[in-house]
Amino acid sequence: MADEQITTEVDGRRLKLSNLDKVLYPGTETTKGEVLHYYTQVAEPLLAVLADRPATRIRWPHGVSDLSFFEKNLPPGAPAWLPRVSLPSSGSRGSGDEVTYPVIGGVAELVYLVNLASLEFHVPQWRLDGDRPAAPDRLVIDLDPGAPAGLPECARLALIVRDRLADIGLDRCVPVTSGSKGMQVYAALDGSQTSDAVRDGARELAQQLTREHPDLVVWKMTKSKRPGKVLLDWSQNTAAKTTIAPYSLRGKDRPTAAAPRTWEEIERGAQDADSLRQLLLDEVVERLQKQGDLFGDGLTHSD
Repeated sequence: MADEQITTEVDGRRLKLSNLDKVLYPGTETTKGEVLHYYTQVAEPLLAVLADRPATRIRWPHGVSDLSFFEKNLPPGAPAWLPRVSLPSSGSRGSGDEVTYPVIGGVAELVYLVNLASLEFHVPQWRLDGDRPAAPDRLVIDLDPGAPAGLPECARLALIVRDRLADIGLDRCVPVTSGSKGMQVYAALDGSQTSDAVRDGARELAQQLTREHPDLVVWKMTKSKRPGKVLLDWSQNTAAKTTIAPYSLRGKDRPTAAAPRTWEEIERGAQDADSLRQLLLDEVVERLQKQGDLFGDGLTHSD
């Protein structure tokens, strides 16, 4: 079939959108057009998350049942108006000594990248200060369950993490179900600590909670130690690491998204295994319309 295109204007930029009827999620028959529509509906809170952060994407050109690839560099042919930043390569996935990332500041940039079948957006815990990383403005605790553990165990641990963070003055915390298996707990920081210091503090918390709750928590990534427990992944606070952006879709069988939640939902989920699950894209949009931006508002304002 021919590569069908339409030309549209987004924030004053003329964009060519292709193959809007292509099914990207076969399990739900969700099309590329529906994915683009989702991203425009959540653009405001998502752009607040992405602002001034280099964006890594995972692309599924032929849908989630086919191959994907991880992309840091700005894609070839990207328009000159798309903001970018060049930073030293931090690992084997970088190409050469520098990586040129897109910096997504508006709806046009977002739509351009989603049209390339970028389903997932991952960002670090720090923002840019000019063309250099600033100190992190948030801490993330990633909770990754090892089967048969699942979201109920993650919810139990998230509540423990929330209370422990509050004890050290980090009381602006937001839980986010990841759209995959587990969840994250984010806490706002004042920018006074380096990424290394934040990472080390998160590792110390993980080790402490492993000692206190050995039947629930593990801090080492060794797979043999994880069945039935929740990995408290402290390492995503490392400056070179990225985490799925809240409101981003995931490349799973169904179009689930990383979804900010209320602490009331997490409390119920810790008691009732059936009350907490990963959310689909339409549910995230509906919640956003009814509840507002739980993520940005939660990190800005204390409860």
